[in-house]
Amino acid sequence: MQPHQAEQRLADLGIVLPDAPRPAAAYAPYRRVGCMLHLAGLGPAAAGGDPLLGRVGRDLSIEQGYAAARGAGLNVLALLRAACRGTLDRVVQCVRIGVFVASGDDFHDQPLVANGASDLFVEVFGEAGLGARFAVGVNTLPFAVPVEIETAWEVA
Repeated sequence: MQPHQAEQRLADLGIVLPDAPRPAAAYAPYRRVGCMLHLAGLGPAAAGGDPLLGRVGRDLSIEQGYAAARGAGLNVLALLRAACRGTLDRVVQCVRIGVFVASGDDFHDQPLVANGASDLFVEVFGEAGLGARFAVGVNTLPFAVPVEIETAWEVA
């Protein structure tokens, strides 16, 4: 597989990435093993206004959860760019996406929330952005964020 023109696609879509997030505790933000790049879990990017906090299905709607997953996806892309020496054009494909959704007790639509990140990755990378994925509900996440995403990527 060949790398993509992801940087041009970001510009075409009008997407401006945040600064790459820094670790919030004692861990490496990413590790590269051969052509595989594994990113640590990331919550939503800070956008203007109050951050979305809480549990989807209790404090937040599916639409708000989707937006939080998209925001987490923006942080993934920002860290991925930094790990790829400043350009997403080195990305070959998304291999795996793991989405943890802080969920209300009776909430079962985690896949709909996870689509916020998956849809973003497909917008930027096309079919190569569609990785194997899981989406699970959890009781709580660090800092009360509603979504945390971990990913693995093939890079050139």
